[in-house]
Amino acid sequence: MKTYLSLGSNLGDRYANFQTAIDAIHLYVGEILAVSTFYKTEPLNSPDATESQPEFLNAVLCCETTLTPEEVLQKILLVEQELGRVRKEGVHWGPRLIDIDILAMGDLIIEQPGLTIPHPEMHNRDFVLVPLSEIAPDFIHPKMKINISQMLENLNTRFVKN
Repeated sequence: MKTYLSLGSNLGDRYANFQTAIDAIHLYVGEILAVSTFYKTEPLNSPDATESQPEFLNAVLCCETTLTPEEVLQKILLVEQELGRVRKEGVHWGPRLIDIDILAMGDLIIEQPGLTIPHPEMHNRDFVLVPLSEIAPDFIHPKMKINISQMLENLNTRFVKN
């Protein structure tokens, strides 16, 4: 099944983090069909953040997988852990070595604890939509039934710098 994943990093060697993550996704999840340009973006700061964060690098990739959504989630969490990501209790949108999210898997719509597909905020984030539009210009949101151009037009907030 065609699967879209987002990548984000704002700690360490962000480019190396991405390359290691992409290689691991190929190994654990499936064949990589496309990888977007790496975009520099402003951080999404938590309302309770006490200090600013370094800028992020964001990208989207498309892979072909035979895994279930639950298995894909398990594998990307493993990749994050192998790259040194530490999830801190109560910290949302904090700095990270790597962040990998499932954006969409075919036309699946899943809403269960710990797994929502398509990603519930993807339509609100230019740092997801801009790279996604680059590798999948005909993408239609499985739940909202609108195309990527419409999602981009509806955005109020911009984070992409290049």
